[in-house]
Amino acid sequence: MLPTFMEVLDTSIASVALPHIAGSLSATTDEATWVLTSYLVANAIILPTSSWFSLRFGRRNFLLTCIVIFSVASFTCGAATSLGMILVSRAIQGAGGGALQPLSQAILLESFPPAKRGSAMAVFGLGVVVAPVLGPTLGGWLTDSYSWRWAFYINIPIGVAALWMIWQFVKDPPYIKNAKPGRIDTIGFGLLAIWLAALQIILDKGQEDDWFGSNGIRWTFVILITAFIAFLIVEMRLKQPLVNLRIFSNRNFALGCVLIGLFGATIYGIVTLLPLFYQTLMGYTAQAAGIAVSPRGIGALVAMPFIGLLTSRMDNRWIIGSGFMGFALTSLWMSGANLQMSQWSLLWPVVISGMASGMIFVPLSTTALGTLRNEQIGNASGLYNLLRNVGGSIGISVVNTLVARHSQTHQAEMVHDLATGRLVFDQRLQALQQVFSKTAGSVLSRQRAYGMIQQDLSLQAALWSYIDDFRILAVVCLCCVPIVMCLRKVKKRAGAPSLAH
Repeated sequence: MLPTFMEVLDTSIASVALPHIAGSLSATTDEATWVLTSYLVANAIILPTSSWFSLRFGRRNFLLTCIVIFSVASFTCGAATSLGMILVSRAIQGAGGGALQPLSQAILLESFPPAKRGSAMAVFGLGVVVAPVLGPTLGGWLTDSYSWRWAFYINIPIGVAALWMIWQFVKDPPYIKNAKPGRIDTIGFGLLAIWLAALQIILDKGQEDDWFGSNGIRWTFVILITAFIAFLIVEMRLKQPLVNLRIFSNRNFALGCVLIGLFGATIYGIVTLLPLFYQTLMGYTAQAAGIAVSPRGIGALVAMPFIGLLTSRMDNRWIIGSGFMGFALTSLWMSGANLQMSQWSLLWPVVISGMASGMIFVPLSTTALGTLRNEQIGNASGLYNLLRNVGGSIGISVVNTLVARHSQTHQAEMVHDLATGRLVFDQRLQALQQVFSKTAGSVLSRQRAYGMIQQDLSLQAALWSYIDDFRILAVVCLCCVPIVMCLRKVKKRAGAPSLAH
């Protein structure tokens, strides 16, 4: 459980520290979000290859190596002196973290007989759910009390503990020791890395370079499409491909991947938006913002026991659909935010969104993989988690682009009401001039009054851009409900794995 706990903790800690990372490394807030997208994309590249590496080098050895890479990269993230250095370190960290969850789950499932796997996965899931509770609060406290760098250094002692315990207690089963995986599909792996790297560049640089208004972005998109099509052709023609794409002929798996991609976009979008909203608009410290968003984990923690009970007693499609509906309603609830609200005004929508996410992740993974044969699940798990990460990267990029662009649009719309001759504007301007005239002359006090009005205008425009984002995420979740109803009903198998993250 420790390696997965470490990986999930790191994602939620980093989201709270983004404004501090941006300020420390002379980057914009948009550029700071690359810290999240670079991790997710590098993580996605490794996911489909984790099965081959575990067979080739031994699952225990591969897991130990991944923990070492993750821990060392965490140190270099904390020691970063430039944006480029932290992005490279985060990519390496993502590559090391990509295999932590699937390897940990595989080891756990094989360590218990089928009758006890449900209980084991419940404990494992509990650890994964606790990480998002601790992450924002711990990350905010470390950032305010020490430095954002400790949000990454905190992984090192957890990594050391995980290394020691795995070295002492985890052994490879005989079939792993005697496995002959053959040669890795190097062409497929290379093409996968190219199109995912091109996707990351587009997502990271798109807003800054005006998306397809930039020649660089257009050529990168051409590379992405070319590599992606070549990847599909190679994987479909090989007898032993890196990933078996024919598995998408299974309706539940194909629709499940679509749903997890869309939900990955919404959940990572919310995880990115809320801390930025609290810190950039409300003026909260990192610790206060972390405390404000941490109840999401509490909601998931409360819901997990009931979800485990319900998944064995009712049609999972109703649970998943209710989860998407709940997430949509909480996103609409959050769209009622304003600059006068308190730290706890969004407490209930944050808690309910955590409960809704638990209603989606566990039943959706069970339904998506429930109609596959056991020998297909390893390949399917890698693809399923890959699409979740790709969806998350796209979601982070889209919400940040909307915040930046809609803020400019709303400011242009509202500025029409700020003109001499309008009663409210004239009253506000005169009131501010009177305040500033006590310490400055008439010209300077008028300039300061205009400056204060401009600041209010910028804050209100930014607020409306966040509201737009929340509403769009709600619409995306509502659109997922009809897709859920197209899934086939699945009877849960004894000891079936749960892929909640």
